Amino acid sequence: MKHVIALDVGGTGMKAALVGADGELLHEARRPTGRERGADAVVEAILGFAADLYAYGAERFGEGARAAGVAVPGVVDTGRGIAVYAANLGWQDVPLRALVGERLGGIPVALGHDVRTGGLAEGRLGAGRGSDRFLFMPIGTGIAGAIGINGVIEEGAHGVAGEIGHVVVRPDGPQCSCGQYGCLEMLGSARAVTRAWAAACGDPRADAADCAKAVASGDPAASEVWRDAVDALAAGLVTALTLLDPRTLIVGGGLAEAGDTLFGPLRAAVADKVTFQKTPTIVPAALGDTAGCLGAGLLAWDLLATEVRA
Repeated sequence: MKHVIALDVGGTGMKAALVGADGELLHEARRPTGRERGADAVVEAILGFAADLYAYGAERFGEGARAAGVAVPGVVDTGRGIAVYAANLGWQDVPLRALVGERLGGIPVALGHDVRTGGLAEGRLGAGRGSDRFLFMPIGTGIAGAIGINGVIEEGAHGVAGEIGHVVVRPDGPQCSCGQYGCLEMLGSARAVTRAWAAACGDPRADAADCAKAVASGDPAASEVWRDAVDALAAGLVTALTLLDPRTLIVGGGLAEAGDTLFGPLRAAVADKVTFQKTPTIVPAALGDTAGCLGAGLLAWDLLATEVRA
């Protein structure tokens, strides 16, 4: 059976799959990155995992993978196939595309950014399927974005398009790691909610999920924390709507697990803030933690299609 290798590399673990031409996950596996051993060990773990997947596919399906797609965090130069920088993995300027291709006997390899790769999968196979223009926004420890246009993710001129987490929504807000003050992810991310709720309830172990549960039970202090975060999210989204005019807004990440506790107030807050902008359909992400693998597989299949056309 024709298939490709898909690898989604995170800060502590890797998710991998063999993906068929129709997007079907034919085989899934997980391994730790081994980042505690340093950047070189992480790279070797990726290469070893890819090689094992290739061998497994060749044995099970009678032929090796046609191509591979790898999604990684941090700054990525997809054109040159270089993992430029990732603080949580400790690497810098790693020619990952070439290294994976060499380990796999020269098959084509695509390298992508983790959020944009996940957005690609959500747009084609998940919550954005059938939408010509969408914005994928995972809300977790930070907030990122992927801009989808006709099934393709827009990377921007320098590979940083979609960084909605660094839109300033409250100029008098706390300083962000990027150097600005009042960035969206400092006020509307799961980490921001965790920080605010832990301070409000006096429990340093409390997190965003606890806050969402307290909101659902009617806790007024939790509701205030939640309302502040939703207001910040809505302000950032209205800026995105003004610039991008997406038809669908796909919200994923840990905060989206709150379900209607998030989506009800968020839809209302966005509708309240828009003026001339058109409010998109706001929906939860559909693919969960398989989005990265599926997206990496799509990158690989797209690469093969490009080579055939060439």
